[in-house]
Amino acid sequence: MVTGRRTIDQILAAARARLDRLSPQAAYLAQRDGAVLVDIRPVAQRVAGGQIPHALVVERNVLEWRFDPASDARLPIADRYDLPVIVYCEEGYTSSLAAAALQDLGLFRATDLIGGISAWRAAGLPVEPAVEQNA
Repeated sequence: MVTGRRTIDQILAAARARLDRLSPQAAYLAQRDGAVLVDIRPVAQRVAGGQIPHALVVERNVLEWRFDPASDARLPIADRYDLPVIVYCEEGYTSSLAAAALQDLGLFRATDLIGGISAWRAAGLPVEPAVEQNA
């Protein structure tokens, strides 16, 4: 028997238990008030489904390096641990794990968008064609 084994459902539940996840409407208001929306989807998903206006694109494989205030590879905006970051993906699964990873770095206000961009679209919130950008 392998000790310390957890299923992905258990890992996801543990990540979400410590996040103050936001509905699309709450994320929209938070962005308007200065929170940073971060799209972690691969380019193919962004091109196929568009992106949230003014969202920062940081693909999942470099997220921690770009947002760790102590990293030499950090983005200029990621200069403090109290930065309000709202991560989103297509449906809100990968974003929960990513937001928890940002919290592990000390970004205590990191969270994610419930239902991802799919829920954002369903709520009738603005989506624009994807722009080829990577941070």
